[in-house]
Amino acid sequence: MTQLQQAKSTVLAYFSAMESATSQSVAGILQRHLSADIDWYGSYPFNQLKGPGAVATGFWEPLLRAFSSLQRRQDIFMAGVNEVSGDVWTMSMGHFMGLFDSEWLGIRPHGKTAMLRYAEFNCVDPASGKIVKTGMFCDIIALMQQVGLNPLPAQTGASFLCPGPRTHDGILLQPQAEEEGTKTLELLNRMIDDLNQLNLSGENNCPPDYLERTWSRDMVWYGPAGIGAAYTIPRYQQQHQYPFREGLGDKVYNGHVCRFAEGNYACFFGWPNLSHTPTGGFMGLPGGQRTDMRVVDVYRRDGDKLLENWVLIDILYWLKLQGLDVLERMRSIENPS
Repeated sequence: MTQLQQAKSTVLAYFSAMESATSQSVAGILQRHLSADIDWYGSYPFNQLKGPGAVATGFWEPLLRAFSSLQRRQDIFMAGVNEVSGDVWTMSMGHFMGLFDSEWLGIRPHGKTAMLRYAEFNCVDPASGKIVKTGMFCDIIALMQQVGLNPLPAQTGASFLCPGPRTHDGILLQPQAEEEGTKTLELLNRMIDDLNQLNLSGENNCPPDYLERTWSRDMVWYGPAGIGAAYTIPRYQQQHQYPFREGLGDKVYNGHVCRFAEGNYACFFGWPNLSHTPTGGFMGLPGGQRTDMRVVDVYRRDGDKLLENWVLIDILYWLKLQGLDVLERMRSIENPS
């Protein structure tokens, strides 16, 4: 079994064990599958946790108390060698689905089915067969919207439950042709280089044909709640790229913790990916102090172009750095007791 297939097997066994986890049993499951000194990176308010016990009490136990019958619904699952550091990672993306029966992070439950969008990266140590690093990003604002809370101004993009790949082939359980992953990663890196050149040039409103160097004109961009989704390059530019570039100045690309590809899929996350200074207008918000963005991107390649892109941005963290704690403000208004 190859390193990638072994990593998939390790992580899928962990996911399978977690399907029956409760708030009382999850700590034991984590101790069996995670390394004793695991480095766990989560979106705000979880941030960095160290060791299975901290991961249990800081993230999983409150989540499992809040959501009855929680299940993982994957749209994409893949593995690859991290080109940043050479270790082996997996990535799972989709939604956690459960019955939102008890309070979570101060968000009042509605007793109905809820979908928590997530992307989870896991680094596997082949010697121990344990997960040694995790990146876990959740779209908490999207959950707030499902229970009738809208903490941000109107979105420029569309709001809906993000689907998986149009081709329904994102669960990569079997080995993929190595040359296909190489093509995907090379295309992704050309796209990243193009965007970095825009940052360096200060050019905000590039023409559509600049993006068409690496993107299909019929691209779909599934952004986080607060921004929304966009379809086709012209609408993507109108509904996200131009507001993003015009409203955030002095952009500096910081690189990634993890970036890899398998088959027609690629992914990365950064901690943080990007630093910039909000100048006003992005997401309908005023300017602010220089800040950082933690971002997840997952891509599907079709031929020689990128066609679908799923994006999670830790917007709660980004706003917290600028002095607005969305969760605390929501608690004080909606759940003051």
